[in-house]
Amino acid sequence: MKKINLLKSGKRTIRIESKGLENLADTLTSDFSKVCEKLLTTKGKIITLGVGKSGHVAKKISATLSSTGSPSSFINAAEALHGDIGGINEKDKVIIFSHSGQSEEIINLIPFLKSLKCEFFSITGSEDSFIAKNSTINLNTGISEEACPLDLAPTTSTTASMALGDAIAVALLEARNFKTSDFAKSHPGGKLGKTLITKVDDLMTQGNDLPVVSGETTLSDTLIEISSKGLGVALVIENKTLKGIFTDGDLRRTLTKVKDPLHKSIENFMTRKTKTIQLNQLAVEALEVMQTNKIYSLAVLDNKKVPIGVIRMHDLIEAGLV
Repeated sequence: MKKINLLKSGKRTIRIESKGLENLADTLTSDFSKVCEKLLTTKGKIITLGVGKSGHVAKKISATLSSTGSPSSFINAAEALHGDIGGINEKDKVIIFSHSGQSEEIINLIPFLKSLKCEFFSITGSEDSFIAKNSTINLNTGISEEACPLDLAPTTSTTASMALGDAIAVALLEARNFKTSDFAKSHPGGKLGKTLITKVDDLMTQGNDLPVVSGETTLSDTLIEISSKGLGVALVIENKTLKGIFTDGDLRRTLTKVKDPLHKSIENFMTRKTKTIQLNQLAVEALEVMQTNKIYSLAVLDNKKVPIGVIRMHDLIEAGLV
């Protein structure tokens, strides 16, 4: 095995690919805007089409489009020749990915796309290629040097195609005024989706399960209330107003500093400056408040600032947000 400087090789690859992206950004023309405008007006789906390494890029871009408000499907050009082409109709718009612009599988599909009167655009490395010349609009990556020292393995070219596809997806996202809440709808699973859609009222304890005492309740009775509800905390409420909170930490401090506290009122020991959160805020915001203040529970208020629940760090952990 030939001994080389692996770190030096890695840096060289990244610099070559970075240079290719800089050149792409500098040479991008108004044709990019024209492609985006046509994609925005499609009444069907955005179909991405490719084969080989370009097919992998096309598949990724299709996934990005779908998750950012532009319904999309990927079709492998080789499979398209054997029936998958039926997934395209005249209402769709097609983006072809082919660095050489001469992929035989795609060239064989072009007569079908033209007969369908379906607009199709291409992302290639050669504007003089067959695919580029026969597309409605061609976007040229202008890549002249692969990072592969043999100039064989697609490296800089696939990076440029990926970046151009991402640029289209982001431009469409911004044009559609796509918001975080929209993104959450297409990502309901996993930690990301939960972070974007889970609200405080989805996780909080409320109603009869909520440990509540008044300011005059003794420490002894407060401990019974806390024990019966199993949350390790109690809200001190009077006339629908939050007066304070009593936690495990307050109990430890009380037992350390006060002699015979069990029959004294809880208002003597509670934390008065209570951190709160609104029930309609995101649960991840509750997490941020807890982490910032190094606490493990928050009182939850409704829109009228009436205390109605408790959310704990334990609830956030169980929900997979931590």
